[in-house]
Amino acid sequence: MDISDIALDLRDEQQALDDVVSGLDDSSWSLDTPSPRWSVADQIAHLTYFDYTAAIAISNPDHFQDLVNDLISNVSEESDSVDEFTLGKYRELSPAELLKEWRSERQHLAEAAESLEGDARVAWYGPSMGARSFLTARLMEVWAHGQNIVDAVDGYRAPTERLRHIAQLGVITRQWTYINRGLEAPSDDVTVNLTSPNGNLWSWGPENTDSSVQGPAEDFCLVVTQRRHLDDTSLVVQGGSARDWLTKAQAFAGPATDGPTPESR
Repeated sequence: MDISDIALDLRDEQQALDDVVSGLDDSSWSLDTPSPRWSVADQIAHLTYFDYTAAIAISNPDHFQDLVNDLISNVSEESDSVDEFTLGKYRELSPAELLKEWRSERQHLAEAAESLEGDARVAWYGPSMGARSFLTARLMEVWAHGQNIVDAVDGYRAPTERLRHIAQLGVITRQWTYINRGLEAPSDDVTVNLTSPNGNLWSWGPENTDSSVQGPAEDFCLVVTQRRHLDDTSLVVQGGSARDWLTKAQAFAGPATDGPTPESR
């Protein structure tokens, strides 16, 4: 897919979440979400901060490295130190002010993304990323954090064909899921056949493997972003390798984490 198409899908995914939160009253922004210690407002604040740094990572890599150094120097062993650094100033804003800030920062990101070539690499927290993967990761982030908000406010956000980006990311991070946990990466293949929101078939892996996953693409995306436990979805899983993967799957960067327990969401 052309990088401009990924950038457009990212903007559309951001707008889909904007449509959810822009209709909330102020009290709803204070509701707890499935993320420990985070409110609805904190979810938007997180997206705002990292859209801000993502735009800088593209447009001014040297300044971005300064931001990384600032983050590292301000993080302590206290569990909320990262939150205070990345979310602190946004927690001082009203919901209307925060929404305005998020719209501004994602516009800066969209403008920066226009300069990206498909073969470019973008500095990020940890290893640099290919431009396509970088924008795909931003799309995954807004969708996943948006799901936390939808769950908290009992809202609705229609699934779209944009989920293919997240499903692809979920598939290609299978081995990394194990490496990130200090485990040996699997060498066998898992066949993945997903039905898209529009009824299309998305497939990865060879046919006729011992392990397979099939079912709704949305459910797969919820599992690999740790927004739902496998047992709370309609996915049909065959083979121990497939089930082991989807009980550990983590399509996002950062230390290894465990997803929700069954029936918790």
